[in-house]
Amino acid sequence: MNMKKAIFLDRDGTIIADKGFVHKGEDLELLPGAAQAIKMAKEAGFLVVVITNQSGVARGYFSEEDVKAFNRHLNRILTREGTGVDAFYYCPHHPEATVKAYRRVCSCRKPQPGLLLQAAKELGIDLSRSWMIGDSPRDVEAGKRAGCRTILLNEEIDLLKAINQIIHGFANEPGS
Repeated sequence: MNMKKAIFLDRDGTIIADKGFVHKGEDLELLPGAAQAIKMAKEAGFLVVVITNQSGVARGYFSEEDVKAFNRHLNRILTREGTGVDAFYYCPHHPEATVKAYRRVCSCRKPQPGLLLQAAKELGIDLSRSWMIGDSPRDVEAGKRAGCRTILLNEEIDLLKAINQIIHGFANEPGS
């Protein structure tokens, strides 16, 4: 079986501005270069999969349907830019949730690798040929635990620069 390679992306702070519990379409702010980066990744043969913690559900700030609607809105915006995300995976749980149904320690909340493992199984992804990119150490930790190579975004490296490095071979060391 020919397994696919993927670039897993955190959502808030990686693709869109992290304004704290963003869930309304009018609050979505695509980060500069994000659409171009996603388009480049897809053109290079990667699936693009969003892996995001959404503890606002567990805190009662918004519903799972709100998360799904927001992700669909994000994909519509990316489609207008000539690209899109192949799949979205999110964790609604938090160990200290105010909504009891979501109060738990789970394997899907980053830094746990559960969502990456689920995506790999469902989408036929070879994790050893894949990358996890995010703006938090928990994103990188989840990627490493799943067996991916990783890039932590910071002031010097944004998503576009990270994708360029992956495609052009400047970030080929495992765990970089």
